[in-house]
Amino acid sequence: MIEQKPTEPSVKQGTLFDKAELERLTVNKAEWEATAVQKSIERVPERKNLMTTSSVPVQRLYTPLDNQNLDYTRDLGFPGTYPYTRGVQPTMYRAKPWTMRMFAGFGTAEDTNRRFKYLLQQGQTGLSTAFDMATLYGYDTDHPKAAGEFGKCGVAISSLADMEILFADLPLDKITTSMTINSPAPVLWAMYIANAEKQGFPMASLGGTLQNDILKEYIAQKEFLFPPEPSLRLVVDTIEFGTRFMPKWNTISISGYHIREAGATAVQELAFTLADGLAYVDAALERGLKIDEFAPRLSFFFDVHNDFFEEIAKFRAARRLWARLMKERYGAKDPRSMMLRCHAQTAGVSLTAQQPENNIVRTAIQALAAVLGGTQSLHTNSLDEALALPTEKAALIALRTQQIIAHESGVANVVDPLGGSYFLEELTDQTERAALAYIEQIDSLGGVLACIQNGFFQREIAESAYRYQQEIDAKKRVIVGVNEYVMDEEVPVPTLYVDYEGQKVHLERLNRIRRERDQGAVREALDRLRCAAEGTENTMPFILDAVKAYATLGEIMDVFRTVFGEYMEPAVF
Repeated sequence: MIEQKPTEPSVKQGTLFDKAELERLTVNKAEWEATAVQKSIERVPERKNLMTTSSVPVQRLYTPLDNQNLDYTRDLGFPGTYPYTRGVQPTMYRAKPWTMRMFAGFGTAEDTNRRFKYLLQQGQTGLSTAFDMATLYGYDTDHPKAAGEFGKCGVAISSLADMEILFADLPLDKITTSMTINSPAPVLWAMYIANAEKQGFPMASLGGTLQNDILKEYIAQKEFLFPPEPSLRLVVDTIEFGTRFMPKWNTISISGYHIREAGATAVQELAFTLADGLAYVDAALERGLKIDEFAPRLSFFFDVHNDFFEEIAKFRAARRLWARLMKERYGAKDPRSMMLRCHAQTAGVSLTAQQPENNIVRTAIQALAAVLGGTQSLHTNSLDEALALPTEKAALIALRTQQIIAHESGVANVVDPLGGSYFLEELTDQTERAALAYIEQIDSLGGVLACIQNGFFQREIAESAYRYQQEIDAKKRVIVGVNEYVMDEEVPVPTLYVDYEGQKVHLERLNRIRRERDQGAVREALDRLRCAAEGTENTMPFILDAVKAYATLGEIMDVFRTVFGEYMEPAVF
């Protein structure tokens, strides 16, 4: 800690501003409002309904009066030190830029492997994998419920054979891989591990992130399979396994992104995400893990919406609040346990089918906010994603957006360059206070699982989404090209077409694997997995054995369906 010199007049009682100076500023501000502001308003009235994207009113001007209780050491600190408000690394992007991790996945494993290689050739620095709907729900591609969904929202993976092709000829020990998968996350992770080991990469050398956040599925995205309790058990199985055997892997990415996409405000996104994080911490502690064993590998995933300053404040408030919770609630000692490390993605829900080229501008602004907010990795959405999966050209524009920010804008040259802004610091404080109030309310209602069952999260998000849409419909909020500056003519945009010849190739491979594998080994592996699921053992070693025997995704998930049952969400009014 660097102590302030006693001769510096700006510091008094731990705050940044002198009390007498603040009193003078109060008088001066009142005079300014009564004269200059009043004359300006009489000449040109101010616009009404000025607010953030989350409908939080904003003041005309922010001054030291809004930061008069700010204590630099307590509330900001230096980058890389508690409470990490200004960043989790001392030098941030001066050392190296954030990981540029473009979300990719469509069609067959071959299709997506080619897209991975193309993006890496264009300067992408990490892989991010999207899976199709059948895979997300734990079905093989030939299951009746998978009909019509092949490769449309991501790549189709039915067995280890697909995973071998998906990551063929990629340096898995040198790049990190993110996988957006939740209910079937342990199985897809096991396939990734098994493939890497077959290629000569030991599991301990692998780095990456498994989304694996099942709680937010019940809250927002709805791609759950089993009841919350056994689902949470599977998440803890992966956390425990990763803690023991894969020190470079983030076994969970606690995801606010989907909560925000469902209609939550920035504060709700932050509060509900951190509440989920606390639930995972509690479950891991109950398993017998120690806080400083697993907390350093917890990671987060946030949305970046349109309101530039609100999003930057959200990232800063998230780091500070998480650090305080880890230290004060759980007694964490390892500084890494207190660091909130995150991936960010620009807001898919903000993209418009109308005038889709405007989405390039939206994405650029959102990406800049994520960088100024201090993200560790970033995906930028493509201009055509309101219409279809991104084409190669659209994905390249989105990647170039990040590269221009990194290398041409100058914002990566200084750590937390907006720190100290009167507006940003007040908005950071306001966001943290509001998020903490939500977390305390969730605790008082019995915790995250209770709030899932009683519909608290769903109601809060639905009300926010409804209010936001009302504001758009009433033109209190302008969406360019949607409710203002509308054009009659359509802007033609090429879209990606998923070739159903690919489905034929995929199904032929799936059927060949079923014919040629050792059927006895598959039955034995699935039986052992069933016994483990019925008991209390960690299921990951048994999933790995089943995957290596080429049991399919659907077969493994059917074991869990049999043991755990399927979940039906209660009606929420």
